[in-house]
Amino acid sequence: MPQKFDVVVIGAGIIGLAAAYKLLQKKSGLQVAVLEKEGQIASHQTGRNSGVIHQGIYYKPGSLKAENCVRGAEELIRFCDTQGVLYRKCGKVIVAKSEDELPRLQELYDRGRANGVPGLKLIGPVELKEIEPHTVGLQALHSPHTAVVNFSSVAHALAKEIERKGGAIFLRSKVKQIDRAFGGFDITTNQETISAEKVINCGGLWADRIAGKAGVDNIDRIVPFRGEYYELTPHRRYLVRGLVYPVASPELPFLGVHLSKTLDGSVEAGPNAALALSRSGYSRMSVNLKDAWDALSYPGLWRCCRKNFRAGAKETFRSFSKRLFFKDLKRFIPELELKDLVYKGSGVRAQLVTKSGALADDFVIEKGEGIVHVLNAPSPAASASLSIGTYLTENL
Repeated sequence: MPQKFDVVVIGAGIIGLAAAYKLLQKKSGLQVAVLEKEGQIASHQTGRNSGVIHQGIYYKPGSLKAENCVRGAEELIRFCDTQGVLYRKCGKVIVAKSEDELPRLQELYDRGRANGVPGLKLIGPVELKEIEPHTVGLQALHSPHTAVVNFSSVAHALAKEIERKGGAIFLRSKVKQIDRAFGGFDITTNQETISAEKVINCGGLWADRIAGKAGVDNIDRIVPFRGEYYELTPHRRYLVRGLVYPVASPELPFLGVHLSKTLDGSVEAGPNAALALSRSGYSRMSVNLKDAWDALSYPGLWRCCRKNFRAGAKETFRSFSKRLFFKDLKRFIPELELKDLVYKGSGVRAQLVTKSGALADDFVIEKGEGIVHVLNAPSPAASASLSIGTYLTENL
């Protein structure tokens, strides 16, 4: 007989773990299992990002991102305090370098205020120099409460709490099939079949395929975008005190190449956003034939490419050119030199692309009978994870 659970969560990234944690917090004695296809938790997007706890500046008021990011960031800080997870409030500046960026910076300020982001302030060049002495710009938006954390550490703290509350985490358990059964679902993995009354699909880069296994037809497709990171050499880390961001393009759901001082004092630069041909393609030459076919055979991707040709071409060229990467950073920190950048690694972002060619800008969470699918949860999902976890439990 298959093992039986009240709820099975698919995916042990930070969203899946937060959902399981919230379920167990909501109802004592609930039987909850988390299935993870890798040999460890937080292997993909959770463990490969900038580590920034976003405050909710960028997102359209009333959107799921806006509603969950502000609330989620506050809850995440409290969770870190309770669990002893290290974080650092270092502050963030979003810097306008040209006159045409000033209206967009004002729009970000207005959005942040509407979303309830604490402490936001528009500042001039003099005040910018006080906060980031080596950064130059016409104007900047200062978010003093923005923090950095290691999201893998958060994920492990969540996993510890899940197991302490009686939940189970099954590693190396890849979902092969999801069938409707009397009173719920039968979930077949590469190891066994598990029975569940309800299911939450937090499969990240593979969430669309898992939804397909559950019988969801004609859904939009996840396309992987690789983001590369450089870091400053140790003797040049003094050039950045906190977080330095450009004014993001309003047409794309990416924040642009930025500089982030991490918990250990190193300074990361990145990420860019180039099309990847593998959903776990952490090098430029990584190709997975199934993933490549899924992306390149999808009409929505080609429509997206036509709509965003110039931006896409720039990201692709920058992926192969350290000099282009450096050029974008030097706009903000003129003292920076090419030799100051050392390649660090990359992550892959799961980006839902609609059939019309639009890059989904908000979280996309679809509810079925007894099952919920998280189909688009890129940044700021890690920052908002605990709030998203609550949202999922309320909509299951």
